[in-house]
Amino acid sequence: MPELPEVEVTRRGVAPHIEGRIVQQVVLRREGLRWPFPPALSELLVGRRITHTDRRGKYLLICFEHGTLIVHLGMSGHLRVLPPGVEPRKHDHFDLVVDGPDGRQVLRLHDPRRFGAVLWHDKDEGGLDEHMLLRGLGVEPLGDGFSGELLWRATRKRSAPIKQVLLAGDIVVGVGNIYACESLFRAGINPKTAAARISRARYDRLADAIKEILAAAIVQGGSTLKDFIAVNGQSGYFQQTYFVYDRAGVPCRNCGTPIRQIKQGQRSTFYCVQCQR
Repeated sequence: MPELPEVEVTRRGVAPHIEGRIVQQVVLRREGLRWPFPPALSELLVGRRITHTDRRGKYLLICFEHGTLIVHLGMSGHLRVLPPGVEPRKHDHFDLVVDGPDGRQVLRLHDPRRFGAVLWHDKDEGGLDEHMLLRGLGVEPLGDGFSGELLWRATRKRSAPIKQVLLAGDIVVGVGNIYACESLFRAGINPKTAAARISRARYDRLADAIKEILAAAIVQGGSTLKDFIAVNGQSGYFQQTYFVYDRAGVPCRNCGTPIRQIKQGQRSTFYCVQCQR
């Protein structure tokens, strides 16, 4: 599944092609994905200007004066910017056609497994954080509100393993499986440690590690996951720098101990028993 860095790479890729442009056409090739497409989406968007793009956790936000289009890539989706006239492939389910000074562009969503989403939040329905998918999300890990102190204060009564707490998304949002494993390794924290048992100093290290790992992944184009490619069709290469993720049995880059793999909440966790205590 595309995680926060992959979604941010996607946002930065599409932004220059759609921001400030007028929607000319909306093309829906099925009734919906994980949820039905919003009714009368063409009437809502055609003739309207895209003011800017944003991101909330793993959700891409395409913003208009009267509301926000919320796009989730699901397990296997990706967006491409294409010239008009390119024939859709199988699983190309949604087009947003925009016009600008240099002609029309097509923003196309490809989602083979159909776990993605295209939803609408109208400005009249209140703040964006009141939407069902965004309500209750934690702070952005790359924002000013995220810190070791926040993690420490929010986990005093959390007995669950720290890896599971990070993935839950109610304290900090968007730290998915890959980047949780890598961040815990950098901070030297065993992923099985109960969140409430971690000291304030170690949470400071973990917060710094999360920021550094996510920022580095964005610069490197994200990770080339099985189903993820960037808007321009290129692959990310952050996976070339993994220290633990998907390296079970391979010697640790720091100490040489074989990386261990376990299951936590149906997700694979990778860590070094020597470097992470």
